[in-house]
Amino acid sequence: MPKVATQKAETVYRTAKAAETLQRISDGGGLYMQITPDGKKSWRFQYTRPGAGGRNTLGLGDYPAVTVAGARKARDEAKALLGEGIDPGEHRKATKAMRTDSAANNFEVVAGEWYAKTALSLADSTGEKLIRRLEVDVFPVIGNRPIVELTAPDVLSVIKRIEKRGALDIAKRMHNACGRVFRYAVGHGLATRDPSRDIELRDILTQTNIKHHASVIEPKAVGALMRAIDDFAGNYVTRCALRLAPLVFVRPGELRHAEWHEFDFDKAEWRIPADKMKMKEQHIVPLSVQAVAILREVKLLTGNVGYVFPSRNGGGKPMSENTINTALRRLGYAKDEHTGHGFRSMASTLLHETGWNHAVIERQLAHGERNKVSASYNFAEYLPERKTMMQAWADYLDKLKAGADVLPFQRVAA
Repeated sequence: MPKVATQKAETVYRTAKAAETLQRISDGGGLYMQITPDGKKSWRFQYTRPGAGGRNTLGLGDYPAVTVAGARKARDEAKALLGEGIDPGEHRKATKAMRTDSAANNFEVVAGEWYAKTALSLADSTGEKLIRRLEVDVFPVIGNRPIVELTAPDVLSVIKRIEKRGALDIAKRMHNACGRVFRYAVGHGLATRDPSRDIELRDILTQTNIKHHASVIEPKAVGALMRAIDDFAGNYVTRCALRLAPLVFVRPGELRHAEWHEFDFDKAEWRIPADKMKMKEQHIVPLSVQAVAILREVKLLTGNVGYVFPSRNGGGKPMSENTINTALRRLGYAKDEHTGHGFRSMASTLLHETGWNHAVIERQLAHGERNKVSASYNFAEYLPERKTMMQAWADYLDKLKAGADVLPFQRVAA
């Protein structure tokens, strides 16, 4: 195989003709062109295996797709590997396998594995929302990319895409979900780091003013909230507390500290002792038919004495102060969308908008706009009007939950 001079190489290789037998034209340093009888031209690199010895041949591509310069560059790279004691043939196999693994372990595949394990600890509705948001907002952008290759700008492209439609809370949730997928990948040797940690959302997302005691107040949205509460798949006692909260709209602490001896089903009243109230005055909550029905349900589980909504950990303690808010988060309502305290502002807003007497509403909310001289008597102020209002409010929520286009319910003068 005579060596071809550099200046003549291109002409020689281009004009070389096929013969009846296999031909080889050497280019030097182990590189040669092979020409088959059918005229196919390809580059080969012949070398001695490091360590074990023995000869091996590495294909470098077909001519003219791979030029003379390209073949020589590939030869030099192979020789550099040999200089480091690496077999270029084995190196190619390992690289190909790694690329195959990377393609198989794209973000969507790894996220699916992570979700399969995570979903076991989630309520069905929460899990369904999570995977749906990944399918809609994340997978179309980075789902088919090998997870090991993804960087912070890739994750940022997902976040900014969601932000453009104004869904800031979902943007934050998907940032968190992506981070959890990356950390799962790191733990299973599928990635080396979590690039989402390089993104500080405070510096990226448009900041909004978060209202205290955020609440849902638009009627159709209230109906959706009521349906979501009915579909809550968590602890049954928690579900009952969630269903009762909008019907009585007391403060969260007053709800979770409710005890059975405070309720009179015959009178349809809940009398909260003064020491449990913020204003330190006894408070009467008229109970709608719907509220009584919920209380009778939960009574079958929690008994006739003690707390209506006891702690799941026992010990004679009431439900945790975080239980209602945690349940709302599981339903998909972020802290800047609705809170346990938000049922009060929800009721206040809609009752005022539909014409109910301000004094009646404020008294039912147990606000402090009262004459201190009559404080020991005013717990029963406007009680007949409040009973009417509370039943009308419960009926109104039922209609919203049913998805009806509900007109404002009839106002009652007081």
